[in-house]
Order: sequence, then C-alpha cells, then structure tokens
Amino acid sequence: MSMDPAELADRLGRWSAGRGPLYLLLAARLRRLVDEGELPPGTTLPPDRALASALAVGRGTVVAAYDQLRLEGRISRRQGSGTRVAGPPRPGPRESTGAPVFLHLLEPRDDDVILLACAAPAAPPAMLLTAYERALSRLATVTSDIGYHPSGHWRLRRAVADHYTGRGVPTGPEQVLVTNGGQQALSLLARAFVEPGGTVLVETPTYPGALEAFREQTTSLETLPVGLDGFETRVRTSDRRLELAYLTSTHHNPTGAVLPSLARRRLAAAAAAANVPLIDDEVLAHLAFPGQETPPPLAAFGETVISVGSLSKSVWGGLRIGWVRAPRPVIDRLARLRAVHDLGGNVTAQLAAAELLPHMETLCQDIAADRRARHDHLRAELARRLPQWQAPPVTGGQTLWVRLPHGDGDSFAQTALRHGVAVLPGSGLDASGGSREFIRIHFLAAPDTLTEAVRRLATAWHAYGDGRDQGTTAPRSMAV
Repeated sequence: MSMDPAELADRLGRWSAGRGPLYLLLAARLRRLVDEGELPPGTTLPPDRALASALAVGRGTVVAAYDQLRLEGRISRRQGSGTRVAGPPRPGPRESTGAPVFLHLLEPRDDDVILLACAAPAAPPAMLLTAYERALSRLATVTSDIGYHPSGHWRLRRAVADHYTGRGVPTGPEQVLVTNGGQQALSLLARAFVEPGGTVLVETPTYPGALEAFREQTTSLETLPVGLDGFETRVRTSDRRLELAYLTSTHHNPTGAVLPSLARRRLAAAAAAANVPLIDDEVLAHLAFPGQETPPPLAAFGETVISVGSLSKSVWGGLRIGWVRAPRPVIDRLARLRAVHDLGGNVTAQLAAAELLPHMETLCQDIAADRRARHDHLRAELARRLPQWQAPPVTGGQTLWVRLPHGDGDSFAQTALRHGVAVLPGSGLDASGGSREFIRIHFLAAPDTLTEAVRRLATAWHAYGDGRDQGTTAPRSMAV
C-alpha cells in the first residue's frame, strides 16, 4: 500500500499544534500512526519532497522526522527504494477514516487553536434545557416500556411527521426513522442501498461526511455540479446504473447554494423516472437568514425522495438526534439494519427532541439575525485583511466557500494550523479530485474570535505566499 502525500497529511491531524521543533512533532505523530496500526507494516510513505510540499514545511523537517523513526526501527529507508513502515506486509485492520472533518473532532481540545473546520453551535440553547426538564417529567410516567426502539420512539416519530406535514409534505409516523444524528442516517442509507463497488452520484463539492459514509461501502463516486445539474443527461446517456444520488438542496454545504423550485421539480421527476433513490440532506434547511425565503422541501416534488434531517446544526451537536423521512418500505428496511447495530437511541433525548420540534421555526428565527451578523463580520474582516481571497456571501447555513488566489487548500491548511487556526481544505469535499484552490470556514464563532482568526489567517497567508513558513530547522541527515 502506498500512502498519498495529501492523504497522509490528513491523517496526521493537528500534528504541528504542539510545542517543540516541527521534525519532532512530525515524528511523534507518525510514530503514533505506526504503533496504532493506521500505517501498517509494508506501507510505502511519501517521498521527502512530496510530503514536505503537502505539509508546507521544509524538506529537512521530513528527512529528520523519517530518520528519527528509522533509528527507532519503525521505518526503513533505502536509497532508490523509498521509505516504508518496517516489517513484512500483512493484512491489517480495516482502514479507518482519514477525513479532516472527523479527525479534527478526534483530536484533544487545544485552546491555542481556533477551530473553523467543524461547524456547529458552540453551546446548547436554553430551550433545550427546558425540553429536557419536560422530557424527564414524561419519563417518570413511563411503564411497560423496555426502552428499545430501533425505529425511534413513537412520540418523536410523530413529531417529525407533523413537522414535515406542516411544511407541505404529508407524512405519517411510519415514514420516519429516528437515528443518532444525520451521519448515522447517511451510513444506514449507504448500507441499505449500495452494493460493494456500486455507484453513487454526488455533488462537487459536498459534505465530506456523506462521502465517507458512501466510501465505507467501497462505493464508486460520480460527480455533478452543485444541484446535480446534468442529472437527466447522466441517467439517459450512461449504461452504468446509479444506486443512489445525494445532494443538499437548501443552504448547500459548503457553498450555501439554494436549489430553485423548478430545478427541484425536474430533479425529483427525473430520479423517479430513472428509479434512482434521491437523498436530500436537510440538516441545514432551517438556517436561512432573516427575510430569506426558501423553496418547499425536495420531498414535496416527489414521493420517492428520501429526506435526512438532524438537530445538530439548528440546536446543538451534543443532541444526537437525526432522522430519515422516506416511503415505509425504506424505513422498515433501515430499522432492520439499525437493530443489529444499536437497538435504538437514547429515549430521554428523543423525548426532549419531541418537545423541541414544534418550536423549531421559532428557535431558528431567534438565532438567524445573530448568524447573519457573524457572517457579515467574517466577510468584512476577510475583505479588510485578505482582499485577494474570494468569499461570496450566502443566504443561510453556516459556512463560507473561500477561493484562494494561488496555492492549494491542503498545504495552506497546514500553514494556517501552525498559526493557530484550523480550516477545512476543499479537496476533502470534492470526490472528483478538484476544489484544491478552496477552503471551507464557518462563521459561528463569536465576532472577536472571528477577528482574531482572520488576523492569524492573514499572517499565515503572508508566510505561505513568500515561502517563509517552512518549519523549524532540523538536523542534517540522509535524504531518500
């Protein structure tokens, strides 16, 4: 197995955020990946120059880190043969995720790094605490219920169904499956519909968590522009069957785009005619700025559309409540799959969510003006300190899709990290291999935090642009 430089850079996570010479920090993180089996014996590591470029450090930093591990017996280096993890190749554990959006969550909290990579509310709202108080009162009256609900608690399923009915999509509780967040919903759908090697159609760019869920099924990913523009031509002219199509129709992650009603109608009709299950990710659908109208849900234009929702972005990520809204046969199949994995979710959280859902519009409206103000503040700071960056405004959601004037998002993200800001490089959101000139940043942080983040990004950009940020000088050693 050969490790791509960009892929290894992703797996290294926030390796450079510690203290000390960069070559020692790099060696320490590589050592951990080797010892934990993430880099199994026989894996070919990137050449010095290639990895140095991906990490935006000097070649000497990589050479010194590699030589440190060679002295420890963890890797072997031979002129002309490259660098490999020591030991004979052997089947290792199944490969885990290397997506930066997840790896940032797995890192220990570091107060010296401003995290603009993972977008979610920073604290639970007061309304959630009230909902839990009501849920606990209701829980105290429960009898004759062992607490296992693979399809979700009936009270929450009804609340979700009423929520869709109120938005113009008539829905019964039997058409709803409750999940532990939207990510589990996507994983279940991938298991339910995608055979190994099957083809899934996605937007480019798109939510990286969806790409990981589909790739877990050894899926072949095809791409179309945002909104799945060109879908009708694709299904008419290609002999390769699509097992799923996935998009975010409202406040697209990461671009913020909103698909117009006419395009929704045509897409839903084309998917139904081609018998392609169409997943609409609605996790961000309620996050419009004040005065911004959004079209009806995609499911309003086609009975076969599968909707995925969650409270993680509109309420709080710690409330692990998501759902799938779909035809009943799909829900029944998903419930059977889910029963094998966790038998159902936390009942108290589901009861609290059932209390919250009728007030969802009010909650989102209460925070909409503040999110727009933070969006405007971030764009103003970027325009002031980094006028050459392109950061188009959005009408809702949580993120900006920023185009860099030169370089690439992967290597700049490494430089930004060494200046105390974590951003998400665009390549990880693009299954076609493009979007390398983009980064994604969110605007949910407090205004003073956003101001400081942009100041650090500007310092990082100047260092990146003139080549000054090449790491700490390392001992001279053998190059391979």
